Amino acid sequence: MSTFFVYILASRRNGTLYVGVTNDLARRMAEHKSGAVLGFTHQYGVTRLVHVEVFDDLAAAREHELRLKKWQRAWKLALIERDNPEWRDLADDLLK
Repeated sequence: MSTFFVYILASRRNGTLYVGVTNDLARRMAEHKSGAVLGFTHQYGVTRLVHVEVFDDLAAAREHELRLKKWQRAWKLALIERDNPEWRDLADDLLK
């Protein structure tokens, strides 16, 4: 069984946000942090992993990713604050 991750990255607390999906969160975070992922996250320095949700089904993960992308910014901030009030970089635990 595969595992899929919907994640939110931030440039800093209350900074620029990015929502993505992957099946290998550690690899994807290493790519974001090294600058290997060109585009939005690279351009705006969005590398801090601040929220993660786990799914067993790719379709459900992609559906949730698209739903989160449509959320108002305030809702995303509230979600992050609820689960990670310190805005700790959760990737620190993955990349050790």
